[in-house]
Amino acid sequence: MLKEWTSVGQIYKEHYQAEKAAIWFKDQTITYKELDDKVLAFANFLRKFGVLPGDKVILDMGNTPAFLYAYLGTVRNGAIIVPVNPMLTLPELTFIAGDSDAKYIIISESVLAGHKLTPEAVAEALSVETLVFGDELAAKIDQAPRKDFDLAKNEETVSTFLYTSGTTGGPKAAMLMHKNLVGNAGQAEEFWGVENDDTFMCVLPMFHVYAFTLCVLLPLKAGCTVSIVETFTPKGVVAELIDKGITVFNGVPTMLMMITDIMKKEEIRFPKMRFAAYGGASTPLVLYNTLIELGLQPAEGFGLTEGSPAVLLQPIGDSRALSCGKAISGLECRIVDENDNDLPADEVGELIFRGVNMMKGYYNRPEETAEVMRGGWMHTGDLVKRDKDGYFYHVDRKKDMIIVSGLNIYPREVEELLYKHPRIKDAAVIGEPDKLRGEAVVAYVVLNDPENPFDHKDLLNWMRESLAAYKLPRRTIVLDELPRNSSGKILKRILRGE
Repeated sequence: MLKEWTSVGQIYKEHYQAEKAAIWFKDQTITYKELDDKVLAFANFLRKFGVLPGDKVILDMGNTPAFLYAYLGTVRNGAIIVPVNPMLTLPELTFIAGDSDAKYIIISESVLAGHKLTPEAVAEALSVETLVFGDELAAKIDQAPRKDFDLAKNEETVSTFLYTSGTTGGPKAAMLMHKNLVGNAGQAEEFWGVENDDTFMCVLPMFHVYAFTLCVLLPLKAGCTVSIVETFTPKGVVAELIDKGITVFNGVPTMLMMITDIMKKEEIRFPKMRFAAYGGASTPLVLYNTLIELGLQPAEGFGLTEGSPAVLLQPIGDSRALSCGKAISGLECRIVDENDNDLPADEVGELIFRGVNMMKGYYNRPEETAEVMRGGWMHTGDLVKRDKDGYFYHVDRKKDMIIVSGLNIYPREVEELLYKHPRIKDAAVIGEPDKLRGEAVVAYVVLNDPENPFDHKDLLNWMRESLAAYKLPRRTIVLDELPRNSSGKILKRILRGE
């Protein structure tokens, strides 16, 4: 029997069909019955190992079914899972362990090998008990009893710490409650009209909230099947999309640009795909048009860790170019000025929201929590505008806005034009200090053909037809690639040298 509320650890039981495929992974098919068995084994093993309600458990694993078993098994114990990027170094893990007050870490043998670390080194540096997941530990877990229990007290119990830079400042743990993650999965399920015969793909990193909520929790809540892919390779993903007949794809713009390049070159189509959802980074108009041209429904969205993550999603079959969608089911969204006064349609302001998906706060950071959640509304730090039909358009991050001689410049506007240049395949725009004008615009670009000379003056002459002079880049810097995080977002702080 399910409780009146559903915990993250039991989300897959809402539409439970024992023999239906819950997960595809490589050549394996894992049914819902087998998923339940693996989760209960992990939960019972951790309970016997000593994990208690409220304990923080770092999870350092790549995209595998075991990541899911460990996650759900941990929160069944009423403990708090702290998923981390497997690329993090030992000093970075040490910071998270200390900041989160972690007692345990579950780390895979492959992550240890990749960093050339020993379990003893991890345990000593982090001051935690270390569980190394591999064949030996998997065999021990498999011997655990299968007692069905869930020690999460209520829907407002914190289930997850996710580290984020937030709207401002350095890394901090966003505290997500059971109701945040389950609620957000349900909001997206309703908004997108997900049915249990849909098939999803999870190729985004599972430690990231976008992947875990919309690519894993959502399909399991709806009784669907999810194909877990370890790493993104364009040809490998295309083959998986065809082989598994995926109906819902979630990714970042760079993934879709590479996938659509293959689709065009090899004349491939995905007739079963209902829509291609994407977010995590600004999306050029050319991608939207390409998806339409190739018969795919574009579904750009907007979210943030503090929103579990989805806040805005595109209505399927009724998308609009460059829009990041409408407020999802059951969510209140406003656009406000610096004093939190509401702004009318088509005026740019900060997006704020409230609803079931809003985090509890930042762990041990009451002042920062109070600032971003003032008045009971989550302040995103994102500048948006809304049209008369309720579609939102992301203009830029508040902190990325450039001010030249008192005039506001939104980098995305300049970037969108750069993407239209025939020689540019990737672009990012930042501001740099200028003694006379306050800031100056600088463009970083990646070229389609880097061997041919590129002239900044020629680019300016081309841009002058579309942009006012004060918005034009003072400098154009050519890079082999732009720095991005695991979710595909361009790291402008690195470009700014922060």
